[in-house]
Amino acid sequence: MAGPIQLSFVQSAQDHAQLPDSPAEITFVGRSNVGKSSLINSLANRKKLAHVSNTPGRTRLLNLFEVDNPKAKQGSGQLGPTMVDLPGYGYAAAPGQMRAGWQEMIEGYLLERECLEMIVVLVDGAVGPTKLDVQMLDWLRAGGLPHTVVATKHDKVKSSKRDKRKNEVAEGCDLEPNDIVWVSAVKGTGLDRLRGLVRTWLF
Repeated sequence: MAGPIQLSFVQSAQDHAQLPDSPAEITFVGRSNVGKSSLINSLANRKKLAHVSNTPGRTRLLNLFEVDNPKAKQGSGQLGPTMVDLPGYGYAAAPGQMRAGWQEMIEGYLLERECLEMIVVLVDGAVGPTKLDVQMLDWLRAGGLPHTVVATKHDKVKSSKRDKRKNEVAEGCDLEPNDIVWVSAVKGTGLDRLRGLVRTWLF
């Protein structure tokens, strides 16, 4: 089993230029209420590391976490590999100017953050990929940006319908079913696999 990923909050920023350099970084992107913060907390096995809210759209900044590297020299003073929680897209209740600012922030970060190794695109497994999810995937593919699709809320899909749902989600994302990592932050499904992938991308 892959143990929890040790994470430490470093800082929040309005622009990627305000973030410190990192040897390697991954980021989580997805629509509001897809469960980004809950998944980050589950990967670290901590309840309040990333702020979870019942109100979609509460993540409004680039939130940077340091990933503990057990092989790194202690006391070196250098930042280790990092993970970024991005604001969710598609939150209709936020003012239009604010949504435009989020989009500019996210796109600037994804295009210009040189240390970015992998973009983890979260899709709600119970709902399936939305139009905005498909637009994000098309945009990433057009830019040649490395990304992996993770389907959240595995526990929300009835066991009798999971095989069908996995095929539907894969088709909606223009991928093969095995290309998608299914997880549940509530039940812990798929977390070991995702933790292993995170360590592979960062180390």
